[in-house]
This record gives sequence, structure tokens and C-alpha cells, in this order.
Amino acid sequence: MPAYGTKRSTAALLAALTLAITAACGSSDGGKTTPQTSAPRADVLAVKIDNVAAARPATGLEKADIVYVEQVEAGLSRILAAYSSDVPSVIGPVRSARETDLELLRQFDEPTLAYSGAQSALRPSIEAAPLDALPPSKAPDAYFRSGDRAAPHNLYLRPGKIPHASTGVNAAEDIGLRFAVPPSGGTPVNGRTVSYPSARFTFTWAADRDRWLVSMDGTPARTTSGDRLGAATVVLQDVDVQPSRFRDRGGNTSPFSATVGSGSAAVLRDGKSYDVAWERNTAESATDFTTKDGKPMTFATGQVWIVLVPK
Repeated sequence: MPAYGTKRSTAALLAALTLAITAACGSSDGGKTTPQTSAPRADVLAVKIDNVAAARPATGLEKADIVYVEQVEAGLSRILAAYSSDVPSVIGPVRSARETDLELLRQFDEPTLAYSGAQSALRPSIEAAPLDALPPSKAPDAYFRSGDRAAPHNLYLRPGKIPHASTGVNAAEDIGLRFAVPPSGGTPVNGRTVSYPSARFTFTWAADRDRWLVSMDGTPARTTSGDRLGAATVVLQDVDVQPSRFRDRGGNTSPFSATVGSGSAAVLRDGKSYDVAWERNTAESATDFTTKDGKPMTFATGQVWIVLVPK
């Protein structure tokens, strides 16, 4: 049985045990109920999504809990979308994994990574990473090619074929991000733009929607149904971007965005920008975002976009 099947079976058994323990611990005793101290964990499905013009609009991106944006070869961008609370029936187009993805995903508890493939030199690192690697070769029934786009921008994932179901637990909360009222301060802003050598993202505040509307390369980003993509919170995280030892088929060096370390970030929420610091001491630890007074930064309820911005 493939590794992902083992994880799902184990997860189902643990869920059943949790329910049994909850029922026992929550039984009445003289009119009192024993409170539960353990919170459910997210079962995270991460999908590597294509993001060139020929791949848009992406399918199912609006359902992700977290949308990571990272720089890849030739200054282009790709997306790593993390799903848990709401998993759509189809996600894509799916593309290949990068070294940056492996470090990002160490924050989660053995997530599943769906991707189209990887450079041969990177495969041993993927196999050694604490995640369930899920390329088409391991789950051929879960992937399909769409006839309305040219390859390689037409590979899609059906999560129900893995199987991978919604948990109701937000992947952002699973790594310690807190959804709560905004901190004091902040600077009112109408929008912010981030540029890579060959890609550009603009986030524009829409007060009537309580969202930062997303534009890519100067064009409004939309769902497959035509709605605008919008984020409740946008994190512009300054990171060190260095050449990795990996190259694509064209000989271009793959950049590596370091998300272990510390630095500055801007958090956009509720029409304001907050200057914060970020810190992640080890690959196994989550990223802490703190305000100038040392308190945890809070996030607006809804989808979180984290854009890895080269320093």
C-alpha cells in the first residue's frame, strides 16, 4: 500500500480513538462534564500550483487556507496552496515541487504534498522529508489531464481519490497563526505591490468585501467561476533568496527562499499595513509573527496569502 494510504488509515484509527476517549472523558459525573484540553489537528493537503498566464485561472485556489507565493526559475512565480478546513473536488493545474516547498512544509505535521514531479536530484530530498509525497506515479487515479489547455498546464488533482477530506480545522491555526481582532496601530493603505523579475502581485483593499483583491501581472486574478480572488490577510515576508544546487530542464538555476531564520514583514489586514518581525528558529518550528511591542500578530478571519519577498 502507498505511504499516503497508510497515513489515511492511521489518521482514521486515531480519529476513532479520539472520539472514544472524548466520549469517555466527557461523560457526566454528578452533573459535571470533564473539559477537553486537546484540540483537533489539521490534516494538511499541500498542492503545488502553476502560476504563469497560460495556467490561469487556477481551480480551487479560493478554498485554500494558506496560499504561499514563491519565486522560481527565470524570475517567475508558483504557488503552494495548503488545504485542510475546506478541500475542493478539483485543484490545479498541478506543477513540480521545489526545495523551498520542503522547508515550508516542515511547519506542518506530516502533510501530503501533491505535485507533478521534480528534478531527479531533488527526489531523494523529497523522499526523506517528513511528508507524504504524492506525484501522479503514486496515485494515478487522483490525477487527470484537462482537454481545454495545453500541457504542462493541464494536470489536475481530485483530492477525493486520494482520499483526502475536509477537516474543518484551518491549516493556519495548526501552525500557530491567530485569528482575532487587529492590534492597535497600523498604517492605512489602499494596496501593495510585490515584484519578482518576471512576475508581479498587487493586493488592493476592497472595504465593501473586507478583502485584499489579488491581481497578477497587472490583471485581476479570478476563480474559474469568474469571481475575484481575495485574501483576508496578506503577509509580505522578506526572505533571503539564493541560488540552489538544482536546475530546471532549460538549465536555469532554481532559487531557494529561506524561511528558517528571522526578518521583517508587512501584514495587510482590514485596510491597514502592520510592520512586524518574523522568526522561525528551526525547520520543525512554526513561524512567529510579532508586532513592534512583542505581541503575536493577529490575522483577519479568512484566507491568508504569504508572499515570500526577496530581501
